[in-house]
Amino acid sequence: MGVTVTVGEQDAYLARVGRAGMLLLPMITGIGEQVRAWADELAAEGITALAWDPFEGRSTDNATREELGGLARELDDDAALGQQSALLDYLFDELGCSKVGVIGWCLGGRFALLLAARDQRVANVVAFHPTVPSQRPAHHTYDAIAETAGITAPVLVSYPSADAAVPNADFETLQTVLQARTAGATFAQYFPGAEHGFSDKSRHGKDVNAEAFRLAWPQALAFMKSTVA
Repeated sequence: MGVTVTVGEQDAYLARVGRAGMLLLPMITGIGEQVRAWADELAAEGITALAWDPFEGRSTDNATREELGGLARELDDDAALGQQSALLDYLFDELGCSKVGVIGWCLGGRFALLLAARDQRVANVVAFHPTVPSQRPAHHTYDAIAETAGITAPVLVSYPSADAAVPNADFETLQTVLQARTAGATFAQYFPGAEHGFSDKSRHGKDVNAEAFRLAWPQALAFMKSTVA
């Protein structure tokens, strides 16, 4: 089981085991039970996991999704990226990790792409159903699709065809940008009929979402282990 640690002025969830590391960037749930379980699972697989807290202690453990959605719309790209960079520093400098990747879901998937485009230390990127619509909402300062051109690490991106937040055409553009890079392999998962946020177990009442995650997660886990070991 992990613990809460303080990094500068922010708290984060840490499950520590060794020198391979992953930074976890949550979805709308914040550091709720499911994200902590993923961190603990990574630790059980030999990967130190550190989870960013986007909502300063608020999560599905103590807030509604509507409340968290409001907080998500208040996130500032630069402030969030600054917090995430500080967590990367902590993984390398304080915890002694030799390689660190980044994994994110939904809003966290978008930030995983943005962070990796800015920090060449990142050893891998896993973006589950990243929220990267080409028609950006007002609180999205940066065009995440365009910025992925700057990523040099291997990327695994997982997309559901029934994603109501990101049109299929935008995912195709994202793939095109990723595959045009001169460095960094691209792995794409595509799940017909699955919905945005299919990783979230609250969506697993629909078989198509549960099946998508059942197939996607082992591949993502193998990808992470092979790139940060």
